[in-house]
Amino acid sequence: MTDLLTIVLAAGEGTRMRSALPKVLHEVGGLPLVGHVVRTMATGGASLSVVIGPNHDAVRQRVEALSPGTVFATQSERLGTAHAVRQAEPSYREARGHVLVLYADTPLVSPATVKAIADKLDAGADIVVVGFRPADTTGYGRLLVENGRLTAIREHRDATEDERRVPLCNSGIMGFRADTLRGVIDRIGNHNAKGEYYLTDAVELANGDGRKVEVVEADADEVIGVDDRRKLAQAEKQFQQLRRDDFMRAGVTLRDPDSVYFSWDTEIAEDVTIHPNVVFGPGVKIAAGAEIRAFCDIEGATIGQGATIGPFARIRGGAEIGDDVHLGNFVEVKKSVLHEGVKAGHLSYLGDAEVGARTNIGAGTITCNYDGVNKDKTTIGADAFIGSNSSLVAPVTIGDRAYVASGTVVTSTVNADDLAIGRARQDNKPGYAPKLKARALAIKQSKSGK
Repeated sequence: MTDLLTIVLAAGEGTRMRSALPKVLHEVGGLPLVGHVVRTMATGGASLSVVIGPNHDAVRQRVEALSPGTVFATQSERLGTAHAVRQAEPSYREARGHVLVLYADTPLVSPATVKAIADKLDAGADIVVVGFRPADTTGYGRLLVENGRLTAIREHRDATEDERRVPLCNSGIMGFRADTLRGVIDRIGNHNAKGEYYLTDAVELANGDGRKVEVVEADADEVIGVDDRRKLAQAEKQFQQLRRDDFMRAGVTLRDPDSVYFSWDTEIAEDVTIHPNVVFGPGVKIAAGAEIRAFCDIEGATIGQGATIGPFARIRGGAEIGDDVHLGNFVEVKKSVLHEGVKAGHLSYLGDAEVGARTNIGAGTITCNYDGVNKDKTTIGADAFIGSNSSLVAPVTIGDRAYVASGTVVTSTVNADDLAIGRARQDNKPGYAPKLKARALAIKQSKSGK
């Protein structure tokens, strides 16, 4: 699709979202709405022109991060969709192939639908409109078709009662031959109930010129437009269902699919098993044969082949979990490299650390990586044993095969094969326990007055 220019309309403020954030920066699957559209088109090789509103620098920055080289135009006044497209005139003026107009608040448009539009344009259509058949047509523009030809698009408020009974609705997505767009865009007027310039009027103008106008039908869920928080939730639900289906088809086992949530960029190899109530944030890659047990929260991490995570584990940004690593319940890992075969079965925090192969981390062990100002690194060698309830005060290094006794506070280097013990000496007082209990009871009775 190297001859395809995509104009993305992203200038809306989204007042119905009731948010200071521009509508198109609200997220589905951890990616802004506009990001889904940009990513779909950029991966297909289309050139992009994004129409944004004034003071939408944040939108520009997010789009540029996903698609460097995108051209931007600004729509200072909201005078309708055709007016918005006109702001991208420097881009479509030079276009030699096809021009696709998409909406930044319609995040789930599939590459298959884009291809269907391009195919019809390649086959001779001058304009292609994407239609759908919703369960409730209220508020949608209708596609008026006669003898297989799309003759007009009628906005709901401008439609007659007969036209409102038409089940085929307008998604707003349109494809043009570039010369057709240039031939009709400046002739679109604003003689309608809202006094706006509707891009949909291009259909009647093209028909009047004897041009060929066709329809591509898409599933209603695919072309859902997000204009409030309810629609945002619907889009999220639909996105998650699509991701779940994709992963299961690719050989991933989901024990309870509806309770697992993915990000837009989650990568999972085959033969991975995911238990209920797992949430994946952005930046997760999981190798074949791993198992993610229930109630885990994972983001910004790579997980190696055959690893087992959880239940109730939290894996945070910068974590690199090696092959056959086992992380059990209530273990948190952040910005740490855990090499092959590391085990941390219970109640541990590993932050800013590197742990060598086959090392065992005992329950209650923490890396004390933050001194209130700086974060420092803990390095643990291979085949070491870190006893339960140990505190490793960074920066510190523990060598290969070293043994840290339970309850030790490690503040200096432990060399390879050394045993480190850093805890108070135990002192037993024979027969003292009953005296201690009697004293405690006396204090309790004095407080109660009995």
